Amino acid sequence: MFKLAVALASLATLAAAQVPVWGQCGGIGHSGSTVCAAGNVCTEYSAYYSQCIPGTNSAPPPPASPPPTTTVSVPTTSSVTGTAPTGLSSIPASTLFQFSNFGTNPNGVTMYVYKPKNVQPKPALIVASHYCSGTAQAYYTGSKFAQLAETYGYVVIYPSSPHSGTCWDVSSDETLMHNGGSDSLSIANAARFAISNWGVDPNRVFAVGTSSGAMMTSVLAGAYPDIFKAGIVDSGVAFGCFAVPGQPDDSWNSQCSQGQMILTGQQWAQKVYNAYPGYTGARPKMQVWHGTIDTTLYPQNFWEEIKQWTTVFGYPSNPISNVTESYLPRGYSNATYGPNFQAILAQNVGHTVPLFEQQYLQFLGIA
Repeated sequence: MFKLAVALASLATLAAAQVPVWGQCGGIGHSGSTVCAAGNVCTEYSAYYSQCIPGTNSAPPPPASPPPTTTVSVPTTSSVTGTAPTGLSSIPASTLFQFSNFGTNPNGVTMYVYKPKNVQPKPALIVASHYCSGTAQAYYTGSKFAQLAETYGYVVIYPSSPHSGTCWDVSSDETLMHNGGSDSLSIANAARFAISNWGVDPNRVFAVGTSSGAMMTSVLAGAYPDIFKAGIVDSGVAFGCFAVPGQPDDSWNSQCSQGQMILTGQQWAQKVYNAYPGYTGARPKMQVWHGTIDTTLYPQNFWEEIKQWTTVFGYPSNPISNVTESYLPRGYSNATYGPNFQAILAQNVGHTVPLFEQQYLQFLGIA
């Protein structure tokens, strides 16, 4: 009885704990208090992150608007959209649709596509990769990429991890090498398929992702710069940081996750160069986001990413501007190092930084 009383008291203490202003108060994976300190309100930015901001607690924040539909369907007849390029016309509009036969798929990654009702004649493509424990369906419903596709006419591919913990393979020799194999090759081949068969603009193929999906975005940017023209990394790590030679595909690397993998910019850049030997083309634009109190992928990873990409692009180690932009919450700063690299640091934000899809589209040149 005494143990039960102690347990109940502990639960009551946790429930009563108040999150200070700018602290995290909710979101997928959040296990702390959801009660903001007096004078603040828990505001949802996305399914992954809610933050205490100054305001009134008189009413809960409104829920995020869902995508146009959350149905995964395989139609028995073709659904034709008049503005869709050849190849996309047989894919149903405004629904998450599974597709296959897109090329070599070593680990059996499942692929889904979202085509808006009105597709641009030569649409952009966004590959949106989910977090650990997630799925394509979860990232679809928990983000606004599908909603915004209805406005801007681009196409979204949502890959779904085949691994037991549903993290992506960002650690094997195969996934870190151009055309080497594993998960990254499957995703690259899906993008190649979209370019060849759906009329996707090859100059507007982009990768975005959260947590493990952010790490996969770094892998795609490093190993497939010929395909992906830009990447947005939400709470990830530098390319090659998770490398675990000889271990299973989706191995965890605690040295990297805890921010203990500290290299020079040239050492980090060399990992990118080694992923595609002989490649001399342009590198993808990169935008990285990280929270200062991330205890899953420690904040040091943010600074290692900066060293890596500023070296790859030949930018100085100090930003040319470091500002808080109007669309960013208080405590966020956007360090711009050059036209192809930005790094956004979120003060007092844990794992992960909330999604800012509209701003992503602006960085990608879609919006």
